[in-house]
Amino acid sequence: MFDFAWSEIALIGVVALVLIGPKDLPIAIKAVADVVKKMRRMAGEFQSHVDEMVKDTSIAEVRQQINELRNFDIRGEIEKAVDADGSIRSTFTEDPFRNTGGDVPQAGAHTIEAPPEVDAAPGFEAPAVEAPAFVPPAVAPPVVAAAPPPPPEPPAFIPPGSPTPRA
Repeated sequence: MFDFAWSEIALIGVVALVLIGPKDLPIAIKAVADVVKKMRRMAGEFQSHVDEMVKDTSIAEVRQQINELRNFDIRGEIEKAVDADGSIRSTFTEDPFRNTGGDVPQAGAHTIEAPPEVDAAPGFEAPAVEAPAFVPPAVAPPVVAAAPPPPPEPPAFIPPGSPTPRA
């Protein structure tokens, strides 16, 4: 704690010998030693109590942090941050090829059977034919805008002194 050199200790001893006197010097040294021992003991107790509190607090805190890390749901946190209302998730969970009466038929949903008026041999059944998986809609050719007409060509020769044409 305090850093004293031998020369400093010798100087303090000489001053104490002169001020206190040789008769009372051993009693004074014993009193100072007792005070230093008592202060060290109190500091040691205080340090041990502080260490104990820190240990209890840090262990409980470390346990709590470890439990938080174990129970941390990174997928849920990212979903909350990116898609708070759940609209993106519902977009991906819906079946885009569900037959809702639109233009896109579901693959294998329709089969074509032989008409009933066809006379077939006895014991013969016409095989079922599946409809094509995807029927592309009719595509119109792209509309191309007409090119603007070229500008009129200037005359080949303009005589000097004639007025210049204005556009």
